[in-house]
Amino acid sequence: VGGANSAGQAAMYLSRFAKSVTLLVRGPDLSASMSHYLVQQITEAPNISVRARTEVEAAHGADRLERLTLRRLDTGEREEADAQWLFVFIGAAPLTDWLDGTVRRDGRGFIVAGPDLTVDGGLPEGWELDRPPYHLETSVPGVFVAGDARAESAKRVASAVGEGAMAVMLVHRYLEQS
Repeated sequence: VGGANSAGQAAMYLSRFAKSVTLLVRGPDLSASMSHYLVQQITEAPNISVRARTEVEAAHGADRLERLTLRRLDTGEREEADAQWLFVFIGAAPLTDWLDGTVRRDGRGFIVAGPDLTVDGGLPEGWELDRPPYHLETSVPGVFVAGDARAESAKRVASAVGEGAMAVMLVHRYLEQS
């Protein structure tokens, strides 16, 4: 699922091993958000099909993924499709505008945390505590960030899960020292 370069690159990679790969795109085609060379490769790949104006409405299965309910965005028509795997690449925008003026964000909107807040090893400007920020702590003491919204994060699920666990530990440390 996705219509930009990450989804296209994943589709090309998976097509080397899978009998078929279906790329679901909410837009009318791939040209608006994917590099031309990648659109060309996908078009030429015999086992990749592109379903434009389509989104996943539901996933079904007992012990594993068995099928998806797909919905055409232009007609509302629904379809059940057999599926064994689902990979989602739907954007890297942090969607943190609602935090504007609350925590420090970088120029792209990602939340700056931990050592990235320090300047020349010193405490961040406006920092109220006598210690440097913990690794996932934002510019507001006691507020932590984990996962893709964090500046300089790995942008991977496994990393986000690990950061989430680490953030819980750091919240406990913060509360113990407050």
